[in-house]
Amino acid sequence: MEHDHSHAHSHHDHGGDATGFRLLLTIIFNIVITVTEYIGGVLSGSLALISDAGHNFSDVLSLILGYAGERVSKVKTGPVYTFGLRRFEVLIALINALSLGAIGVYIVYEAVERYLNPHPVAPGMMIAIACVGLGGNLLSIIVLFKTRDQSLNLRSAFLHLLYDTISSVAVVVTGIVLWFTNIVILDLVVSVLIVVMIFFSSLDIIREAMRIFMQGAPKGIDPGKVQEALLELPGVGSIHGLHIWSVNSTEVFLSCHICIDREVSSDSDSLIHKVNHFLKERYNITHTTIQVERDMTCQSGDSHSCCG
Repeated sequence: MEHDHSHAHSHHDHGGDATGFRLLLTIIFNIVITVTEYIGGVLSGSLALISDAGHNFSDVLSLILGYAGERVSKVKTGPVYTFGLRRFEVLIALINALSLGAIGVYIVYEAVERYLNPHPVAPGMMIAIACVGLGGNLLSIIVLFKTRDQSLNLRSAFLHLLYDTISSVAVVVTGIVLWFTNIVILDLVVSVLIVVMIFFSSLDIIREAMRIFMQGAPKGIDPGKVQEALLELPGVGSIHGLHIWSVNSTEVFLSCHICIDREVSSDSDSLIHKVNHFLKERYNITHTTIQVERDMTCQSGDSHSCCG
């Protein structure tokens, strides 16, 4: 005898409109920063400023695509896309992170070229423009701070802005040093350091996106330990076919077969309710598909396997 039970909660984003407005506001800030820094970098001859503009341009792409990703991810489920388009936000976050790498390669190429053929730098203009970029990045961070952990896209965008703020500070400091010393190579060194920050800011996002695409267990959840914990619940005889995965950066899904312990309980509905309550309280897993078994299939050799 079998009993299948699906348990799913839909997560409504009551602050969706507010989040969208915050993203749009941040997009405007970063468009202004990008244009200002690029023009300022060309006029002042500062590669560090142009590098910062490139990083800001990636912020603009991240925010625009992230805004689109957030909207598309909320498309309702249908007969073809039964999960909706939730995973779209992960795809966009991955594209954003990879785009940072391409920008970094360009900046390194330009740094090498300028090292071989030095360009003069106007530190006064460099400092003024970098301060505009710094102010815009700080405003953007303040705007997105409360919503930064709501999705992988917002987290990606916030990380871009955080690293860009650090690079803006580095550009300002470089400008001040150049004002007094005229060590032009320092501008190139800072450019390469910004590239290093660009790569590091994208690696974590790439790892997280690939884990979701490959249907790996969510970070912080060990399927083996989850199974051990479930086996300790009264009424659970054995477990097999346990799978834990996520379709986006926030929603975790679990499915498994539970062999009921007849000596403790024969009420499958009560057992399913108990398991679901435990998973929600301990691991915040609210999407489950649990099959309860009472027949001889429970005696199979792989009954304790997470992937049986």
